[in-house]
Amino acid sequence: MNNFSCNEDYFLEDDIVLLRPLKIDDINNLLPFALYEPELWKYSLTSAAGEDNLIKYVRTAIQARSEKKEYPFIVFDKRTKRYAGCTRFYDIQIQQNTLQLGYTWYGREFWGTGLNKHCKFLLLQFAFDTMGFERVEFRADNINARSIAAMKSIGCKVEGVLRSNTFKPDGTRRDSIILSIIKQDWIDEGKLFLLHKIQ
Repeated sequence: MNNFSCNEDYFLEDDIVLLRPLKIDDINNLLPFALYEPELWKYSLTSAAGEDNLIKYVRTAIQARSEKKEYPFIVFDKRTKRYAGCTRFYDIQIQQNTLQLGYTWYGREFWGTGLNKHCKFLLLQFAFDTMGFERVEFRADNINARSIAAMKSIGCKVEGVLRSNTFKPDGTRRDSIILSIIKQDWIDEGKLFLLHKIQ
């Protein structure tokens, strides 16, 4: 039985990273990324570049949580003692035991540090082992090679491409690649595979 609730405050952590629920005050923690790293949203459907966009981004995420549609986290790097970015569960389908994992971004200094793998392990372990979800889906712009490589590196399996799936912020259309990890993947090999990568 799935026990997930958007009303609960979930804190996921290991020795490297802490994920906690995103709050309105976190605008201050994330503002440097919005002001000085606009390239972080090059492939994103929702940009948080600039203070106004960041405020809208955080408020929209928190509102979606209150509507039980999404669950956003802020990411804190324990090694540097600094906030690193955000991630979230969305398209949460309790009756179907599925959700999507995305809206993930980190400041440039955290790229290639292993932080993402620690975050993904905690989130997948929580989704499958603690909450009992059966499927976690991932999506990305089909030309975002870096993001696709990162998803494959944690054990995601490619399912296909949705052509002309949605609008980009610039008004052009995006092809979206679909990847997933299902509970059986996690049980059979995914958990140990990812655990080995972060140890």
